[in-house]
Amino acid sequence: MPELPEVQALAHDLARRLDGRAINRIDLTHFAALKTFDPPIFSLNGQFVTGVGRHGKFLDIDISGTHLILHLARAGWVRWRDEVPALPARPNPKNPLAARIVLDDDSGLDVTEAGTKKSLAMYVVRDPLDVPGIASLGPDPLSPDFTQNALAQILKREGRSQIKGVLRHQGTIAGIGNAYSDEILHAARMSPFKPASSIEGADLATLFQAVQGTLNDAIARNDGLAASELKGEKKSNMAVHGRTGQPCPVCGDTVREVSFADSSLQYCPTCQTGGKPLADRRMSRLLK
Repeated sequence: MPELPEVQALAHDLARRLDGRAINRIDLTHFAALKTFDPPIFSLNGQFVTGVGRHGKFLDIDISGTHLILHLARAGWVRWRDEVPALPARPNPKNPLAARIVLDDDSGLDVTEAGTKKSLAMYVVRDPLDVPGIASLGPDPLSPDFTQNALAQILKREGRSQIKGVLRHQGTIAGIGNAYSDEILHAARMSPFKPASSIEGADLATLFQAVQGTLNDAIARNDGLAASELKGEKKSNMAVHGRTGQPCPVCGDTVREVSFADSSLQYCPTCQTGGKPLADRRMSRLLK
């Protein structure tokens, strides 16, 4: 799933390609992906792109004051095409293409989603806050307002909630997902199950620095990369996320995993939990 660093890099790459360009047409091939009807999507035809930004993990293409918002969900992506087919794209359940944005010179963007579970969402709105997911976002961790004291207030408010869940909940902190929450907690040498309200003093400072450092380092690595390069860059620079069974790059211990119904987390026991493996509830059920 694209998270804050990848969405920010996508926004920068697309701004370079799209600013000042006119939209020829938008072919919608997965109709359920479009979550709005007013303004209609065809109202964007002939309008000019005036900016590209992000809100948390939402990508925002400003088209003459109307916003085309994309949430790429778990398996969505945006692919640049120097030339798109002349014929409009048609619905095809076997094709990952969800929408195609055709520009004034017949280049464009393919918005795709792999797999059978379709969660990608598109919105055409006059104000980004008209998108419920944006309106309910927590503070952006790269905003100047996101200070160590602001993080302390969040952790206090979340009480005994596990810090892993606090970091990745979009209504609490915007933009951090499953991957970067694993990386942040590894950098902070902190258990993903640690209660939020127990993080104070030196631990608070360490966690705040890990949030800032992990995200800013990823953004710096992504700087200047095209959309096609971002997935590989993200995967190749993870310390623990997606590396179950491999050695921790810091201490050499084996990276472990805890599985849930629809996701998993990875961590290093030596770096994060005093050498003790965390209980994997899925395995515990199997062993009963």
